[in-house]
Amino acid sequence: MTCIHSHRKTQSVYSTWSQCLQQHETRPMRILKRTVSDVDRLGIYYPVLQVVVPVVTYAAVMAVYVHNKGIPWEVQQNGTLAPVDRLRNERSESPTPGLVVGTEPGAGQESAMFVHAQSFEDLTADSEPTTEPEPEGETVLGESAEEAALCLGAEQVTQEEQQPEVEEECPENRSKEEDVCSEVWRSHRKHVFVLSEAGKPIYTRYGTEEALSSTMGVMMALVSVVEADKNIIRSIHADGYKVVFLRKTPLVLVGVSRTCQSDRELTRELQYIYYQIVSLLTLTQLNHIFQHKQNYDLRRLLAGSEHLTDNLLRLLDRDPGLLLSAVTCLPLASSTRDLVSSSLQAAKAKSLVFSILLAGDRLVTLVRKKDQYLHHMDLHLLFNLVGSSSSFREGEGWTPICLPKFNTAGFFHAHISYLEPASDLCLILVSTDREDFFNLSDCKRRFLERLSRRTAYQSLKEALKCPSYSVTQVSIPELRHFLYKSKSSGLYTSPELPLPYQSLEDQERLMGLYQYLHSRLHQPTRPLRSIYRCGETENLLAWVTSGFELYLCFSPLGTKAMAVAAVNKLLKWIRREEDRLFILSPLTY
Repeated sequence: MTCIHSHRKTQSVYSTWSQCLQQHETRPMRILKRTVSDVDRLGIYYPVLQVVVPVVTYAAVMAVYVHNKGIPWEVQQNGTLAPVDRLRNERSESPTPGLVVGTEPGAGQESAMFVHAQSFEDLTADSEPTTEPEPEGETVLGESAEEAALCLGAEQVTQEEQQPEVEEECPENRSKEEDVCSEVWRSHRKHVFVLSEAGKPIYTRYGTEEALSSTMGVMMALVSVVEADKNIIRSIHADGYKVVFLRKTPLVLVGVSRTCQSDRELTRELQYIYYQIVSLLTLTQLNHIFQHKQNYDLRRLLAGSEHLTDNLLRLLDRDPGLLLSAVTCLPLASSTRDLVSSSLQAAKAKSLVFSILLAGDRLVTLVRKKDQYLHHMDLHLLFNLVGSSSSFREGEGWTPICLPKFNTAGFFHAHISYLEPASDLCLILVSTDREDFFNLSDCKRRFLERLSRRTAYQSLKEALKCPSYSVTQVSIPELRHFLYKSKSSGLYTSPELPLPYQSLEDQERLMGLYQYLHSRLHQPTRPLRSIYRCGETENLLAWVTSGFELYLCFSPLGTKAMAVAAVNKLLKWIRREEDRLFILSPLTY
């Protein structure tokens, strides 16, 4: 009886211990959970070990971890040692509290700007998992740099080779006059079609909608036939092509691709196109139109906006931010960025929800209304709106826009203007009041006056002369390029492309490699922590943790050991430069 009583008491302590481990999910904790689990398998014959081993191991590992990482810790009331979470109070107000640790390089010191930093999974959550072929010439590494080093001598995974295929894209302005029966039209590596559920063509990336009306009718017939059997068609794989379907009532979107992208990533791109259309009309209006007339030709309402969708598709092929579901910042001294942010915060209005300052395709600062969060996809749509039109340089623009990840039912109204005609600094003021143009125009005037009185404005102009940085600043031999995303902040950083990637063809080839690695890391059936890929022109390493995503490109002369060693060195460099590369202290009204 004594032994049984002691064991029950031990189980109670063990239960409390397990709860402690769940509350502080760190790498040492994961090691301990495995240790405790192994001890627990010994059963009631070793009740003492179930208490002593976890406690002693916990104290030892925590001491080593604190010593090595230099992370501040505190003793809780129950006697346990826990990290000082400087973000706990602020992040508790976020719609997704506790999503990430928030201590990785680039993590904000205040509440997050964006709704969700891991939105790739959100965007594709309604897609069923698909099994992708696994290629050769790659090594799956451990979940940390230390574990990765242990895998250097591991046997390479022998799987079917799959090389990312990248072709030279056609000129920037797509040809609407292409013959859909020609070889030129067929040679494009990716097509996108949008049609209504009645089979009416709405958009095509290449060619004309009229010439493709019968083709889109066949697409809708495929969808209807499969749905008649109470199934959903998601993709077709044939002869090197992937045909991906996305049903978003009242629209159907179809992507035809012969790239190395997974079905999931192609679906994500179709969702971007869907939200681009919703941003122009709102989902409420879209549903209302087709409820009254199912065969309505939506091109009447979208006439003149095709360039927005065209440009968005180009960004999806070339901009890493859309791949990573993140936004990049203009490298800027933290003191200058703080002064710009405070000036923007002071120039507020009652109806103002978001104040955003852009420098080309980079974010300078963002000030939001308290308790209102901007989704990265909505910000990408705003980037696309500004980048697709030169008319905003001619004066102050006032345009309705739906931010679909915020609210699909209604419009915001955006005041868009450049601080100076020849400058790349663009100010976007998002309001809920359609009659508030003059108030927001006054907000811009007050912001510019306040900023002009400070030296920060001149520093900001100087930063525009060098909107990026060279990878040589990292001082890692053979490193050509990298992408680093902080999940808790939703921001990423990358250097300018080096000499081997100056041509558009080489840039898209590198982007195709990043897309391929991204699809392997986020594969639904077998997601990977890390992967190393050797090639004739470059070697790549990809690594994802709960706090960040990292993609590195090395010259083909680099080795696997060099790549693994470069990870810690790069993370230390990003930590030193995070004040300049990220927005660490976002402000609110």
